[in-house]
Amino acid sequence: MKKEGHSNNAKDEQLEQFRVDHKGKKMTTTQGLRVSDDEHSLKAGGRGPTLMEDFQFREKMTHFDHERIPERIVHARGFGAHGYFQVYEPMAEYTKAKFLQDPSVKTPVFVRFSTVAGSRGSADSVRDVRGFAAKFYTEEGNYDLVGNNIPVFFIQDAIKFPDLVHSFKPEPHNEIPQASTAHDTFWDFVANNTESAHMVMWAMSDRAIPRSYRMMEGFGVHTFRFVNEQGKARFVKFHWKPVLGVHSFVWDEAQKLAGRDPDFHRRDLWEAIEMGDYPEFELGVQMIEEEDEHTFDFDILDPTKLWPEEIVPVKMIGKMTLNRNQDNVFAETEQAAFHPGHVVPGIDFSNDPLLQGRLFSYTDTQLIRLGGPNFHQIPINRPVAPVHNNQRDGYHQMAIDKGQVSYHKNSLQQNDPHPAAEAEGGYVHYQEKVEGRKVRQRSDSFNDHYSQAQLFWNSMTDVEKQHIIEAFHFEVGKVKSKDVRQQVVDVFANVDEELAAAIAAGVGVKAPSGVSASKAGLASPALSQEQNKKKSAATRKVAILLTEGYDALTVTPMLEALEKAGAHPEIVSSHVGAVKSADGQEAEAVHSFLTSDPVIFDAVYVAGGKESVAQLKAGQKAAEFIKDAFKHFKTIGAATEGAEILAEAGIPAGTEPGVTVARQLEDVQASSESFISALAEHRHWSRQV
Repeated sequence: MKKEGHSNNAKDEQLEQFRVDHKGKKMTTTQGLRVSDDEHSLKAGGRGPTLMEDFQFREKMTHFDHERIPERIVHARGFGAHGYFQVYEPMAEYTKAKFLQDPSVKTPVFVRFSTVAGSRGSADSVRDVRGFAAKFYTEEGNYDLVGNNIPVFFIQDAIKFPDLVHSFKPEPHNEIPQASTAHDTFWDFVANNTESAHMVMWAMSDRAIPRSYRMMEGFGVHTFRFVNEQGKARFVKFHWKPVLGVHSFVWDEAQKLAGRDPDFHRRDLWEAIEMGDYPEFELGVQMIEEEDEHTFDFDILDPTKLWPEEIVPVKMIGKMTLNRNQDNVFAETEQAAFHPGHVVPGIDFSNDPLLQGRLFSYTDTQLIRLGGPNFHQIPINRPVAPVHNNQRDGYHQMAIDKGQVSYHKNSLQQNDPHPAAEAEGGYVHYQEKVEGRKVRQRSDSFNDHYSQAQLFWNSMTDVEKQHIIEAFHFEVGKVKSKDVRQQVVDVFANVDEELAAAIAAGVGVKAPSGVSASKAGLASPALSQEQNKKKSAATRKVAILLTEGYDALTVTPMLEALEKAGAHPEIVSSHVGAVKSADGQEAEAVHSFLTSDPVIFDAVYVAGGKESVAQLKAGQKAAEFIKDAFKHFKTIGAATEGAEILAEAGIPAGTEPGVTVARQLEDVQASSESFISALAEHRHWSRQV
């Protein structure tokens, strides 16, 4: 059942003036003129030519012709939600940012999740990095934390960003493939730009195929600074930790979802909020004292490096709750303009060369996408803090600035608007001492391209390692150039010889020899999804398979158990609509086997009932449904005659992990509880051969 949406304070109130409800209203032109007919153009006679004077037609068609804006070059496919953030305790010791001081204050936020490589029309479930951008509407101005679901990046210097993007975008000669890095140019870039090795390991892991936006981590990626009222600074990295834990698809499942439901992630987020399962993310920070900047065996400013949590712990400082869906995707998600340079007092930058480039690039991008310098006036981008400056005019100016003065300094207006002192909230950059010759080079401390790639590999469980190898087989196996495939294998031999040999075996090239990758064996368990898995059935979707003549006594206990656990059962039947049980009870099937697929569910349960099971067996679709769910390591359950469907699917009920069966009616309650426990495991990897 949908819960009532929640107001997010000042931002919601501000947006209210821009919301338009057209129900019960008379149609008008954009000038407010009421329209008497919107079905016919103005013509010279019923069969005559359309007249140029038809301003209504011209206005309507012109708006339609121009109602799309250029999509983002990267992160084009996105989806957003509103919510709020609350800090756990005052952070004054570390930063003077006001929104990080008062636990009673709910700071409004808007978050945009996205894929990176594909166009707006691509699928949600592709193997890709995911964008995680949060806009905080604070009383000191907007603060944007613009990051990804992976804590590092492919390159170390922003000047290489166009090259990276050109490499993974569809190849220009044939515009193939869409939303995929499984092609020659990307892997040629990887092989010849070895700083990308660490990020590639993440991208080949299950992190690149998240189960849900609600179940993935977010990272600020770069090194920033916290600065407190005393002017003391600390280096900081930002983390978003999902309360539901981090979970992923399996690759076969992700590929099938791209065809069955390319909108899966956005639908999942939308439905969760509509049902009141509000996504929650804890905000954590890693901090390093300035005097410790050079005490690590990696450069803390290198964006291809992370700070291992075992060395630099993550301090949880607050929580974000997403509790309201958008009213209009174009007006909000598509026009949302994020920029890592949108900061507030108490948050500053480091000399991370990738971050420094982004501080230019993001504003430059919005100028073309959103039609000029006034994109900050679009409702979704408008700060709740008042705006006063001498900037005027430009495309799409929506402010009506009064007065004759639009310059600084002035006497005609007593020098208003005038700068604010630091004590009055004026932003003052951290006074870092900077000196050096003008050079085009990179610090030698950035030269290590492999140690953290190896750290990531060493931190994975055997199951996770196997998935990474299989991802390399798929991606590099799609590369047509054998020379590029060999180069890739040779590069990753510097990470791990066994990994490289396994890749080589699957892509038809020689295993490397004579490569001496470090055998230090360092690991960071915090990097492994499996070692940090949160076990919960909450918000999971469960398919209940049944049709006419099902046994209600095998269904009711399961529905009650799922509801108690916070999971969501949905009935899948031979048809959509009412389905009657053997004793005349009625259930509502929201899916048929034609309109659904096991890939959109986390688990499957087969109800009992002789008539129902006989029909399910006759169609064979139920058995295929079970086979796919089993193949994807999901929880499967059945009651009484329903076990026959498992047998049809070739599953030896009662002997496989994550498979629960109630042979008798009196066992249904206990079996339902076992099913819930199995569902909380998410996947049953011990079934993997």
